[in-house]
Amino acid sequence: MSFYDTYLKYKDFDLNRDFNLSQLTTCLNKDKLELTDFANLILPLDGQHLEALAQKARALTLKYFGKTIQLYTPIYLSNYCSNECIYCGFNLHNRITRKKLSLEELENEARFIYDTGLRHVLILTGESRQESPVSYIKDCVEVLKKYFSSISVEIYALAEDEYADLVKSGVDGLTIYQETYNENIYDKVHLSGPKKDFRFRLDAPERAAACGMRSINIGALLGLSDWRQEVFYLGLHAKYLQDKFSSIDFSVSLPRLRPQTGNFVPEFDVSDENLVQAILALRIFLPRLGITISTREDPLLRNNLVALGVTRMSAGSTTYVGGHTLDYSTHNLGSSSQFEINDKRNVLEIQAMLKEKGYQAVLKDWMQV
Repeated sequence: MSFYDTYLKYKDFDLNRDFNLSQLTTCLNKDKLELTDFANLILPLDGQHLEALAQKARALTLKYFGKTIQLYTPIYLSNYCSNECIYCGFNLHNRITRKKLSLEELENEARFIYDTGLRHVLILTGESRQESPVSYIKDCVEVLKKYFSSISVEIYALAEDEYADLVKSGVDGLTIYQETYNENIYDKVHLSGPKKDFRFRLDAPERAAACGMRSINIGALLGLSDWRQEVFYLGLHAKYLQDKFSSIDFSVSLPRLRPQTGNFVPEFDVSDENLVQAILALRIFLPRLGITISTREDPLLRNNLVALGVTRMSAGSTTYVGGHTLDYSTHNLGSSSQFEINDKRNVLEIQAMLKEKGYQAVLKDWMQV
């Protein structure tokens, strides 16, 4: 049995119900929530009742995480891709400059990021096994291990033995987004390529967990489907993984679609208030769950989310291959980013913001032995 079986069990779960104040009050007074309670937390709420969620979420975050925010930055290794995902700038049919870092170029990126003080990195590739095979990723990890205590990957879905190979090489974290938990919409936005296999991707976090990956981050790309459905199934997925693999650190991301090459326009709107409610509901449902907020969001919103459940933030981000050190005017890479970022602050600026709010920026909290 895998998560796909659980997903099918709840595939037609009814989220179209009216708000009930007594049910919400009951949820907020519980120490442990059931799935139906979680569903109640993502029903349409007014500002007054959203504030009640915020107070509970804030208290739980302080209890389990304190006033700390872990910082990391992404490193894009390659933007070659074999998939035709209509919402992504790396779509194989997009006319962009394709680039893959040499190990020397990667070392330059590593030195630059190391000098910012960060010791956690997330390496990303487009989903091309030909251009970015597992062997190449392992070579990159060998370079990065000289500089960083924690290396996570956000790459194409792998088989279990491949995840085991990466763990053995020094990778301790995985980020993989299902993009959308609506299987019909998933089929429509992934026109071709290996990523079109909904189930293989859905069960990827479980395969990685079985290999001893230390931390796993899952997520839904908000805007492809109704946000309440996405958040419900994301919470269901996270709970399933936490229950099955109690020793692994699980977290979720809630990225919203951003402008990209191809100019895909999302059909479903997700407001700032919707995003806040999603974060609050997930925190109350799964108090020990990590929650990541990316630089897709604008600085003011990211600042305000710090006290509402977020535990991890990216800083000094770029979605260009080698974007920390390569000169794009020289390399003509101006149109090759995956998407436009919103928060362009560097590590020092994010640290200063957190300090002003009374929070500690954690640049390193894990060391492989």
